[in-house]
Amino acid sequence: MTETTFRALALLAHSLEATPSRNEKTALISGFLRGLQPGEVGPAVLLLVGSIFPEFEPRSLDVGWRTVKRVLEGGGQTTLFREALTINRVHGALSDVARRVGQGSRRAKEQLIEGLLVSADPQEADVLVRIIFGEMRIGVNEGLMLEAVAEAAGVPPGAVRRALMVTGDLGKVAQAAMELGEEGLRSMGATLFVPLKPMLASVAEDPEEALEEHGGESAFEYKYDGARIQIHRRGGDVRVFSRRLSDVTGSLPDIVELVGETIPGGDVILEGEVVAVGENGRPLPFQDLMRRFTRVTDVQEMAQRVPLRLFLFDVLLAGGDLLIDEPYSRRWVTLEGIAPNRLLARRLVTSDPEAARSMLDQALAEGHEGLMAKRLGSVYTPGTRGKAWLKIKAAETLDVVIAAAEWGSGRRRGWLSNYHLAVWGGGEALVIGKTFKGLTDDEFRWMTDRLRSLKTSETDYTVHVRPELVVEVAFNEIQRSPRYASGYALRFARITRIREDKAPGDADTLGKVEELYARQFRYKDRAGF
Repeated sequence: MTETTFRALALLAHSLEATPSRNEKTALISGFLRGLQPGEVGPAVLLLVGSIFPEFEPRSLDVGWRTVKRVLEGGGQTTLFREALTINRVHGALSDVARRVGQGSRRAKEQLIEGLLVSADPQEADVLVRIIFGEMRIGVNEGLMLEAVAEAAGVPPGAVRRALMVTGDLGKVAQAAMELGEEGLRSMGATLFVPLKPMLASVAEDPEEALEEHGGESAFEYKYDGARIQIHRRGGDVRVFSRRLSDVTGSLPDIVELVGETIPGGDVILEGEVVAVGENGRPLPFQDLMRRFTRVTDVQEMAQRVPLRLFLFDVLLAGGDLLIDEPYSRRWVTLEGIAPNRLLARRLVTSDPEAARSMLDQALAEGHEGLMAKRLGSVYTPGTRGKAWLKIKAAETLDVVIAAAEWGSGRRRGWLSNYHLAVWGGGEALVIGKTFKGLTDDEFRWMTDRLRSLKTSETDYTVHVRPELVVEVAFNEIQRSPRYASGYALRFARITRIREDKAPGDADTLGKVEELYARQFRYKDRAGF
């Protein structure tokens, strides 16, 4: 059978970019998937969302813009891959790029990329470069791709979504949907040491709103000022994954030891929060905690300097049984039977808003972020943000990506320190304000180095960057603003945390901003113009 050309995928990508309608995008993708050969669906789906590997895979291309620019300007000196590119050939070559490490790997990567680009026409080359840097920007996110796969395979969208939730492998799920149908998708289960996507929460203004949403009763838990982790254990083997599905086992030897000593040795997947604590037992700043997650040398020394506490709040697999379809209340009972009480998140099941508010005040007084409110009958929906879980904080915040930064003046001279904050809308990073507030001098220095590594272009005053770094910003108000592409501006924005634990796609959307903007008018009047 004739393999599908990469040109066909590139033309589809450009059509998707020019198509604003979500329904039309879904139809274009589903029609394309139905025309692919066996074995092409998985690679094609990943390439269209700008990926080579599943999200949990630690491998990356590790190719800089200078390398690609050198290849593009070189005019093509190699004879590799002179024949027409196919989807599988492109995916295979890029996979090979990621495998090249060690001495001579830089030149080997360059040759492989050159072999692709010299065989590509301008449209193919444009899409190739976008894939290499994970910036397709064609308005196709994971959710839309799932809808397209379901339409192409003629299966319920929920079956596709659930399969992705438990496997984390978009390409594998798409292939199974097309070849095996709904029954094949339903048979896909969680695999130990392959992290599940975390269930996400929406925001509630206060405990009263959470109780109303949850039918008058809810389980309130401390929202710890820490980092979320997922723990997998089989016998004596314990591995820990971050919120971004990265394996951080090597950086958290104390957590691995604690789990080994306190949790029974059967197959189990747990979720919890780790909090860095100081000498008085109070939480340390979030950035101190992040030093543990990125540490690859002197790990034991850092574990002594930045001790961690573990608070477990869910169990997703126990005794070989996947529990995500069990109600939260039953999962908690299972968790209590597995973990000692001292490792459980502080929790209160109540219908009394005053009791919940008192708990909120106590959590804040102890240095934590606030509360989580969880519907007692809710199932666990990995990767999905809904109202079954609600977070209640003292102040409103958004997770945004940094799209650009300006060189500072005065005391901040030499640092990139005025950050262009953006949310996602239509597959693009839309600026919603700027700020230089909230960071220490050390953080300014770190941000400068980090953003320069993400640079795409630079003017006299501004460095434009790939929108990959997520920061949490607090603000007083959202205002309408024609100045920014988002149509909104944050008033008195200040950075509260650098969220290295979050992927770019975890940043908030324009829809979230619009929702928060509308919510303000529950407490304010609207102008009459």
